[in-house]
Amino acid sequence: MTSPATPGDQLQHPSPPEPPPLWFVAPDGFFALPIAPTPEERTEGARQFVRGLFSRGDDTVWEPAAPYYAGLAELMAAQGISYAAIGLYSTAEAGPVAEPADRYAPEDGVAQCVFTVTAVPTDQARVDTEVIARGVQAVLGTDPHRDVRWLDLPCGPAVSSVTLTKYTLAPDVTATGEPEELLTGQTQVHVPFPTGPFTAVFTLFTAFTEYWREFSDLMAELLRSVSFVEPTLVALDGEDGDVAYLPGVAGVSGSAG
Repeated sequence: MTSPATPGDQLQHPSPPEPPPLWFVAPDGFFALPIAPTPEERTEGARQFVRGLFSRGDDTVWEPAAPYYAGLAELMAAQGISYAAIGLYSTAEAGPVAEPADRYAPEDGVAQCVFTVTAVPTDQARVDTEVIARGVQAVLGTDPHRDVRWLDLPCGPAVSSVTLTKYTLAPDVTATGEPEELLTGQTQVHVPFPTGPFTAVFTLFTAFTEYWREFSDLMAELLRSVSFVEPTLVALDGEDGDVAYLPGVAGVSGSAG
């Protein structure tokens, strides 16, 4: 018979190490969720987040929405997500706008995506990014429903996996009252850290697959900015955007959107 564990026994099991830092340029139109290590930081971050996400709202919208997004950020952090953002893009015809918020005017139509970054520990004796990426490619390639491809990014080798999934929506959740089909798309890119035993997993998901090409271009531009050494804090190609810095699984410093 074994005896119950004591607090002293638990102290003998150290927490898993945090991953090394990682940087990337978050595109204009990304609104970063307030993933932060403390409730106070999440609460304040959520207040700022809802004011950016619902830029045409007021306190009657912002106050009840902020606790929801603070809780969502806490849940994502607990699942190991380092960074999460909602991307909003107007589907109206392109043209001059008076204010940046006008690009996301819902009455003109808005296409949305969800983007996350997770640092996943990998079990290897030494950091060989090509060997790790080849292993990821071999595992993902066993699924016939995935379009798996090798990528050579400026930061090193990577593997992309694209999945399209069709759902049938029940009549009680559709505007027409009839069953409708919904096609969703997900791009997931695995980028091994050259600086430690981790792999960064970048995921972009959208139900607006009619804009799949645009979202794919956006993802490609973001991936070209990934760096495992601190870059010069200048947006790529003169485009607007913020540099997101990921010091570890549970925390993000910097903003996007």
